[in-house]
Amino acid sequence: MTKWEYVTVPVLVHVTKQILDQWGADGWELVQVVPGPNPQNLVAYLKRPLEDG
Repeated sequence: MTKWEYVTVPVLVHVTKQILDQWGADGWELVQVVPGPNPQNLVAYLKRPLEDG
């Protein structure tokens, strides 16, 4: 069974792609994006498999 780790990331609307690309390059998969505390912010929920160790 795959075990996962999760992270929430604040995302600025004007640099969304760059932020998500960077997290994706580190192995994180986007699960959901929800509105943040103000109109210029979003919150991204990401996951990736835990490495054996």
